[in-house]
Amino acid sequence: MKDIDEILRYFPNKIYEIFFNLFKENDKIVNELQEIRMRTNRPILLKLRERDLILQYNISQAEILQILERLCENSIYAYKNQICEGFITIKGGHRIGLTGSCVIENEKITNIKYISSLNFRIAREILNCSTRVLREIIDIENKSIYNTIIVAPPGKGKTTVLRDVIRRLSNGIEEINFRGKICGVVDERGEIAAMYKGVPQNDVGIRTDIIENVSKNQGIHMLVRTMSPEIIACDEIGSKEDVDAIHYALYSGVKGIFTMHGRSVEDIKNNKQIYELIENREIQKVVFL
Repeated sequence: MKDIDEILRYFPNKIYEIFFNLFKENDKIVNELQEIRMRTNRPILLKLRERDLILQYNISQAEILQILERLCENSIYAYKNQICEGFITIKGGHRIGLTGSCVIENEKITNIKYISSLNFRIAREILNCSTRVLREIIDIENKSIYNTIIVAPPGKGKTTVLRDVIRRLSNGIEEINFRGKICGVVDERGEIAAMYKGVPQNDVGIRTDIIENVSKNQGIHMLVRTMSPEIIACDEIGSKEDVDAIHYALYSGVKGIFTMHGRSVEDIKNNKQIYELIENREIQKVVFL
């Protein structure tokens, strides 16, 4: 229940007691819990693997604000940049999405006020979950990897698999005589390594350097220039800027592992920039989860 305890401590006493009593009586709910969704004046909803569980407790606007203040360590201003991106990452790598009334200046979101919804996404490490994927990614003959995109719909484990791939490539795999590689991770949303005050909460390997809270474009350029990675990894690529940065890394001699949202080849084809990477054989493998 350690993963859940890291989240429960942000809840007001009354809500904490509801969850504590629920979880202590049912380990299955704890193990299957994926999200906790809270909406102002609506029941709390727990998303489990195969079903939703509705708690008959309508959370108030004041309680939403109290939780937000605790998430921001009583300094909402200090977390303004994350709030403008629509999420906050906390210790353990858990990401809290939020919605409300957006304040727009010069066509950019400068603040979100009157927060109306919070979505706690539970982050869990699953060690060695990437074994099947690694069989496709590793180029045994050249003691390297194939440039790869891992594709899956939201919530189907892309980030979890990517994290374990990085860990194993970074540490090396003795059973196939694969030497550990220097990996650079662009952790734009803090979900891969889950850095908390400079310390990764998740195991991403002994040869891995992490840069977080920057765009994939900026992060890739910085890592290639300063850390000499052999492999670059980042989550949820899609924009033209992402693809431009991937071009830069690949033509600098760096291998790449990336993820993207999708269910089929058609979804990839609908993103012209990413599909061009595949057509040009810059991306050598596409793995669907």
